Amino acid sequence: MGANGGGKTRLAVKIENDLRDKAHRISAHRALNLNPQVPKISEGAAVTGLRTGHPHEGSSIDNRAGSRWQGNAAIFLLNDYDYLVQALFADQANTSLQTHKNARTGSSQPASATKFEKLVEIWDRILPHRKLDITGDDIRASIAGATEKYRATDMSDGERAIFYLIGQTLTAAPSSVIIFDEPELHIHRSIMSRLWDELEVARPDCAMVFISHDLEFVASREGQKYVLRDYSPTNGWTIEAVPEDTGFTEEITTLILGSRTPVLFAEGQGSSLDQAIYRACYSDWTVIPRGSCEEVIHAVATLRANASLTRVTCAGIVDADAYDAVEIELLQSKYIAVLPVSEIENIFLLPSVVESIARAEGYSDKALVDKLTSIFEELLTRATDPNIQDSIVMRYCRRRIDRTLKKIDFSDAVDVAALAADYKRKTETLDVVALAKMASDNIQKAIAEKNIAELLKWYDNKGVLSIACKAKDTTKALFEQWIVRALRNNTVPEVSTAIRNVLPAIVAM
Repeated sequence: MGANGGGKTRLAVKIENDLRDKAHRISAHRALNLNPQVPKISEGAAVTGLRTGHPHEGSSIDNRAGSRWQGNAAIFLLNDYDYLVQALFADQANTSLQTHKNARTGSSQPASATKFEKLVEIWDRILPHRKLDITGDDIRASIAGATEKYRATDMSDGERAIFYLIGQTLTAAPSSVIIFDEPELHIHRSIMSRLWDELEVARPDCAMVFISHDLEFVASREGQKYVLRDYSPTNGWTIEAVPEDTGFTEEITTLILGSRTPVLFAEGQGSSLDQAIYRACYSDWTVIPRGSCEEVIHAVATLRANASLTRVTCAGIVDADAYDAVEIELLQSKYIAVLPVSEIENIFLLPSVVESIARAEGYSDKALVDKLTSIFEELLTRATDPNIQDSIVMRYCRRRIDRTLKKIDFSDAVDVAALAADYKRKTETLDVVALAKMASDNIQKAIAEKNIAELLKWYDNKGVLSIACKAKDTTKALFEQWIVRALRNNTVPEVSTAIRNVLPAIVAM
């Protein structure tokens, strides 16, 4: 793994050159023109053409750089599908001929499977809804259960890519190293792991090197993972093994190590809206969603304490969740920034942000004032609803109870009686009724003073977007789509700026 421009392909070229005829590299930049009508040639010539680019039996591996790669091994478009098809047809002809001879002489030797037959077996397990029909000189495909067949040239990109990768794996030299650059190209994620499970089983004699941008795929493979941190033509590569037992999944560890920017752990599950906000507003950071506030705090602490990852700068950002000043200061000391609102969606109702959205829609002067007044009055009216207030207060109390219990350490208790006494002593200061009153009083005060910013620190009702979208006079769904596009592409810079201005500054430390 590694960032774009990190020298991954050049490392693959070096491995191929160093191992000479014991390595076979499949470039990421590859043509996928499947033509079964290509002229049939001898198996030796086809295999030599496949491996060296020079279709003459006995051609040296020294021809590979000039013939197969045209002197540009890192960037040349690999166009060897014809050689692959020729090699597979030639293998089929020779294997079938030997089987025929054995049968004619009365030999009891079992028929050997052709590479085409092995390919079809793997294909059927990966793509059971598509069937291959391979004859002595043609390749066709069909939808499972249908009688009509379509030409190989009409296969989808994914089908041709799968056929190509299976064929390349089956025709690789015995006990060689096969290097696959971006094996995920054109292949749906749902079948990636299954495909490579099959190919690794099919060639247990071969070693495989994968160069991929797909973290999920890399994590699914057995074997050592590496991250290319840096590359220069003068000094070569800086390569780092992905360590085990970091406290993160292998996928996240690889992402962290491969990032060229500091890592920002954020609450949420990585929805398009969350990601758009954080990635647009913290563009100098690699944003990794971690779910809850506790998971964010744990991720930051884990990364900062991990000896194998301490070179990576990280921080976190969490929802306000009605933290008090002391708690916010404590979080900041742990490199955790706190949002000015209860939930990330609430920023769209902060006065400066909602005003920027309305101005972008052409509102100004009295029309602007009337629009903002209408939106804020709707928010205040909803917040006045006793049912909504009770739900907010209950959620606040649950969070406070949860946080308190998680901080309590009972490890000193030596028996049940001591544990019970310890529990009573450490929880009796938790006055739930007082917490509820404090939350309710703060909400009531914010409503009475029409303090929108203060109210949004407490208001955690998911209906806020349905109010904010009225600044654009659209639906909630269309508003989300618009704001994601606006942030990602900076098409409404005044809105992007307003959002950045209300979010906390995060400094790499």
